Amino acid sequence: MKKFFRGFILLIIVGSLSACSSSTGVSQSGIQDKGKIVIATESEFAPFEFKTLIDGKDTLVGADIELGNAIADALGVDADFSVMSFNNVLASVTSGKADIAIAGISVTDERKKAYDFSDAYYEAENIVIIKKSDEATYTTLESLVGKAVGAQKGSIQENIAKDQLPDSSLVFLTSNGEMINELKNNQLQAVVLEKAIAEGYVSQNDDLMIADMTLESSDTDAYAVAFAKGTDQDLIDTVNDVIKKAKDSGDFDAWLEKAATYTQSSSSSDE
Repeated sequence: MKKFFRGFILLIIVGSLSACSSSTGVSQSGIQDKGKIVIATESEFAPFEFKTLIDGKDTLVGADIELGNAIADALGVDADFSVMSFNNVLASVTSGKADIAIAGISVTDERKKAYDFSDAYYEAENIVIIKKSDEATYTTLESLVGKAVGAQKGSIQENIAKDQLPDSSLVFLTSNGEMINELKNNQLQAVVLEKAIAEGYVSQNDDLMIADMTLESSDTDAYAVAFAKGTDQDLIDTVNDVIKKAKDSGDFDAWLEKAATYTQSSSSSDE
């Protein structure tokens, strides 16, 4: 009887391990069978993903959203965007709540240990935003020593701020919009952002500007689509094909230009 129970328990353990193993990653055929691809993203990262009013309706738009739709089209399925704060985007892929993540995600060696990535679809450049009234005050990174500097929690800009502004008083918030409001209200003296996103905020806020100071570039300043480890290579290849076509044809640049024509909705918020 004891041997029977030991064998029974062993079968349960092996079955559980097999189930865990088989659930790792996502398959292209699985996505096509359910008829949709769930894409984790955020909503305050213009011009890549943000909300704007279109025909009176709060609508998710941006270059990353266009890319997600193009991937769904290539797979012959619907795109189902799951909007959340950036620091939860990658976790949703690991947990299986989302099939892929597209949210201006920078590829780092640390992230490569936990996730698979597509080819890069955008090369990023990071800058510092300040108030125009502080233009003469904050002219170098050294001038921000002891000052409150914001960066988005969980982003590559958080790491850049830690590495290149170690003597500033660093504040990490989940929302870019919240950081901009803190800057405008003098709770922050500067904000570290990706250039395209920064230009969008500056264009909509006459009292803000891009500071005349340089952040060192790194090998991780490139955006890619993120997948759970063990994702079906066919799916990754399909995504890479879509990215190559979008870059070679100029579509991705056109998506960025189109996004620049929208006004970021004041009701936008991470969900």
